[in-house]
Amino acid sequence: MASGGTQLKVGDLIEISRFGYEHWAIYVGKGYVVHLAPPSEVAGAGLSSSMSVTADRAIVKKELLSVVAGGDKYRVNNKHDDKYEPLPPNKIVQKAEKLVGKEIPYSVTSQNCEHFVNALRYEVSRSDQVTDALTIGASSLLFGIAGFLGTILTRSNH
Repeated sequence: MASGGTQLKVGDLIEISRFGYEHWAIYVGKGYVVHLAPPSEVAGAGLSSSMSVTADRAIVKKELLSVVAGGDKYRVNNKHDDKYEPLPPNKIVQKAEKLVGKEIPYSVTSQNCEHFVNALRYEVSRSDQVTDALTIGASSLLFGIAGFLGTILTRSNH
């Protein structure tokens, strides 16, 4: 059962709240998940897990959800079911299990754990965390530039 009391179903996307980001896994049954783990990804590691941003390779692991989540909260989050048709659960599990133990390319911006699970469930590689961060970053940059230009214009008028 997810921390909110939701019954887990094979093929569900599991969102695990870490310090500053979300780690993603896919439920494959009997309490197990498959997830993409950079070498530094340790359950409940907090800031040390943030070192995964420098990794360029990751290992596909099958572990108990309770171990992967550690003390962190988690929930089922099949948030793109309304946009993309999920593969049948048995296909999702089959694809996930085939990758267990393999070392694959990793990039926090283009091949992270969220890209990985979305590709397994929907055959669409995407990470809303990355998209949101880029959108927020671009907005902050634009506001910063506007503020800077406003300051320069105000000073030049005086």
